[in-house]
Amino acid sequence: MNKELKPYHVHLICNAKYHDSDFARLELLKLLAEHDDISVTVSDNYTNFEDHIGKNLVITYTCDLKPEDKDVKHMEEFLKNGGNWFALHGTNAILEFAGGKADTPNTCPEYMELLGSRFISHPPNMDFLVRVKDKEHQLTKGIDDFEVYDEPYYCEYDDKIHVLLDAEYSEPAEAYVAVDPPNDDPRPQMYLHNVGKGKVLYLLLGHCRGKYDMRPFMDEVTVERCAWDTEVYYEFLRRGIRWGIGKS
Repeated sequence: MNKELKPYHVHLICNAKYHDSDFARLELLKLLAEHDDISVTVSDNYTNFEDHIGKNLVITYTCDLKPEDKDVKHMEEFLKNGGNWFALHGTNAILEFAGGKADTPNTCPEYMELLGSRFISHPPNMDFLVRVKDKEHQLTKGIDDFEVYDEPYYCEYDDKIHVLLDAEYSEPAEAYVAVDPPNDDPRPQMYLHNVGKGKVLYLLLGHCRGKYDMRPFMDEVTVERCAWDTEVYYEFLRRGIRWGIGKS
């Protein structure tokens, strides 16, 4: 069958600075390949986003990847026309460096408004409890609270998001200009955000890092897989894909 004739169309953007994009891309493609009725396109940037308007689902695993203004407008059109966006981990993070620390100025506010959140900082990776906030939603039903080792995020959130998972932590983010955590516990870990006829599903968990991903800051680092080492994370990814194409 010509892939253009398949019922569902998904675009994957995977390019997360300081993360193992190759690992994440492969794992996400494996999950998409579990569906014989999905056609997939893949890129490492937001360029020509207008080509994806009308597709069912866009999945992003990015970090410090800033879209052009014209592409943000096309993202908005994609969502308002009924497209779904499954955003993972660092999609809402755009970084600058000042005095040896990372800074996160709001340099792309329209993009963050579409996502429903903006990354501020994070403390070191840690174990923390993730709680199921909405136990009746199709994306979380039947899943219990769980412990995970991951990179916990501090973010600013839109007031209208629907929180599915949350967690509590308040350790300082010593590597960031914004050292002190926001005073807004509990902190969303997965949420839905409506934009027109479409929705954003954001899952903040999912840090991964390869041996050479922290260059030029460090020549080599320990490989980390964090939530990717857990079955529950893959269950959320599978549910997110089914949600995004309208199968669940």
